[in-house]
Amino acid sequence: MKILVPFKRVADPENANKVKVTGAKIETAGLEWKPNPFDEYAIEAALRLTENGTNTKARLGEVTVVTFGPAECDQTLRGALATGADKAIRVDATDDQLDGVIVARALAKIVEQVKPDLVVMGKQTVDSDSNQVGQYLAEFLGWPQITFAISVKNDGGPALEVVRVGDGGVQKVKVTLPAVITVEDRIVNSASVQSAPTPATHKYQDGVRFAPLPAIMQAKKKPLEVKKLADLGIDTTPAVKYQSYEPPPARKAGVKVKTVQELVDKLKNEAKVL
Repeated sequence: MKILVPFKRVADPENANKVKVTGAKIETAGLEWKPNPFDEYAIEAALRLTENGTNTKARLGEVTVVTFGPAECDQTLRGALATGADKAIRVDATDDQLDGVIVARALAKIVEQVKPDLVVMGKQTVDSDSNQVGQYLAEFLGWPQITFAISVKNDGGPALEVVRVGDGGVQKVKVTLPAVITVEDRIVNSASVQSAPTPATHKYQDGVRFAPLPAIMQAKKKPLEVKKLADLGIDTTPAVKYQSYEPPPARKAGVKVKTVQELVDKLKNEAKVL
């Protein structure tokens, strides 16, 4: 099975207090960069689907990761290669050139070139939180899609059994390949992903795997191809343009009350929440 995993670096959410809003843009200078967590989960799911869980060193399929960004993103891609991905592609672009529609159009072209059986991607990025690209990509490809997946199992046939989060509960569905699947954090639970060769009794460690030093060194030799956004032959006119940014208003200081009656009065007449 060949799997393509879109992958993005984002400003570390734990450094949100360092973000500066200048009005026309969000200033990211000095912020630390890290892989988008949901994309890390997607890579882990793809690796599990292309291996026998009892021998993770023997890759039984192929995992290609792709990102959009400047040359600095190569380090993030090398990290993905070190965890087990086989190939990487970077589409040279900057964030101000991109929106969800453009990324999806570009990914559709990458899919035409790579010809994967499956696209696995995080349900959203933690910077824009738009949750659009997976759905757009499936539409452009004309492929079936499963969103918010928390479990994926392959019995060796042409379909996957997927459990996804729905309104008010979970749904168990089957999807015939090729397909697009977006995942959330529970996809990396110990028994959430099972390939055909992996014994049903096998349990992974919860979470994503980490690369040992030898794998990090070997990742430097794995192929990393760079493409130009303009060479993909897509419409690069943004559908969304941000006009300005402003921080949320500062919270007012709290006040102390002496009685419940006074509290109710303030909630009703001052805060007007009752």
